[in-house]
Amino acid sequence: MSEAYEHAPCGLVSTTTDGTIVRVNATFCRWTGYQADELLDQRRIQDLLTIGGKVFQQTHLAPLLQMQRSVAEVKLEIRRRDGRKVPMLINAVRRTVGETEQDDFACIVVNDRHKYEVELLHARRQAEEALEARTAAEEALQRADRHKDEFLATLAHELRNPLAPIQAAVRLLTRKAFADEQLNWSTRVLERQVAQLGRLVDDMLDVSRIAEGKLEVRKQRISLATAIDLAVEGVRDLIRTQSHHLRVDLPDAPLFVNADPTRLTQIVLNLLNNAAKYTPPGGTIDLAVRREGDELAMAVRDTGIGIAPEHLDTLFDIFSQLPEGHSRSGGGLGIGLSLVRALTEQHGGTVTVTSAGVGMGSEFIVRLPLSSDQTIVQNSDALDTWPPRSRRRILVVDDSEDSAVSLAMLLEADDYETHTAADGHAALRLAFEFQADVLLVDIGLPDMSGYDVARQILRDPRSSGMLLIALTGWAQERDIQAARDAGFHHHLAKPVDYRQLLQILK
Repeated sequence: MSEAYEHAPCGLVSTTTDGTIVRVNATFCRWTGYQADELLDQRRIQDLLTIGGKVFQQTHLAPLLQMQRSVAEVKLEIRRRDGRKVPMLINAVRRTVGETEQDDFACIVVNDRHKYEVELLHARRQAEEALEARTAAEEALQRADRHKDEFLATLAHELRNPLAPIQAAVRLLTRKAFADEQLNWSTRVLERQVAQLGRLVDDMLDVSRIAEGKLEVRKQRISLATAIDLAVEGVRDLIRTQSHHLRVDLPDAPLFVNADPTRLTQIVLNLLNNAAKYTPPGGTIDLAVRREGDELAMAVRDTGIGIAPEHLDTLFDIFSQLPEGHSRSGGGLGIGLSLVRALTEQHGGTVTVTSAGVGMGSEFIVRLPLSSDQTIVQNSDALDTWPPRSRRRILVVDDSEDSAVSLAMLLEADDYETHTAADGHAALRLAFEFQADVLLVDIGLPDMSGYDVARQILRDPRSSGMLLIALTGWAQERDIQAARDAGFHHHLAKPVDYRQLLQILK
């Protein structure tokens, strides 16, 4: 404490109430040029003041200490031993020490204070500039992240448009049995690749929804086996072309979870698709489900290329890619596993990955909470057959001729009577001239929006009983709500799930 007192950054002086100096530190002595023994009990504080300072001390400082027992920031000039004047800023307090009163003074040279203030202001400016730079960098990062999400959403939207006519054309081709085996083979390839492209577009759109916190999950009680069956069907062609062997091991009693059926299928499908892509041809993929207390554990294990330990922690990060030396040519965009984690967490579950290393295969385990109700109920809602044929009239409204004609041809093949319109005004005219029962309306028309088409048609009494279905590459919740607000009865994302469309038409 004595060392700290002696070398404090300010001058410290203690006096009796009449001003006699009883204690002084080395800092004050250095500033005034006195030795401590020249001041202690030898001089009063007022002896060191100029004439003006002595007057101020007698008329203001001493009375204030007597009444308030403290004085803050008083500027006085102290006379050094050599006669020079030193401007100081003084703070003083009166306190009781034992049975006596004592005044303590803390002094700082005004010039030094100015220097400190300048340094402090400079440091503050530097801190503010650093904060501004950091804020600007964070804003730039947020903008870049926002642009990335917008890019994904826009890319998904743009990819949906050409997918729609391709998908419809492929469906038409698959209805014919061609004599030319090469044509049949080409048709099957087209069907597989369009399905894969459609899943990729859906994944990209879901990633952008997750980033915006807008991914919608509609939970219901569902058997995991149902989702697995749909996922296996979705990946069957890829497994067959890669000559993989898929083994599925399910418990005897079905396990039920509260989940979104589409999202649950998406989780399983992405894991199987990942295993199939990252396993050399002729590999083995095992999917096993077991009950663990109040949870189910679904493990997908493959004999694929494996994962180095240093890459396990980042494998579920968005756009995560293995180094070129460890990945195969079909590596993908690095969004499938990120989507698996996000969807699993939205269902209150977890996903983990283990691998013994490169070339040793991998195992992914998804754990989900079981539904409290594990009672087996016969599902009567399954769509086992195609809807019955009908000659209902359907008007397809789309400015893309390929999209409109291909979808119309597909509906004609299912015995619907169709007509097409390329813009909103044509749709308003043909809807009643054609006496359409159903309108399939693209939202992005050249002359007016599909929403405006729906509103104007529904204002006409002749629209009674007419079914309106919105078609768009944008399929976020706000787009679905906008379609509802305009009066559409249903909303379908491009490329249209044809089976879902037929179910609506039925």
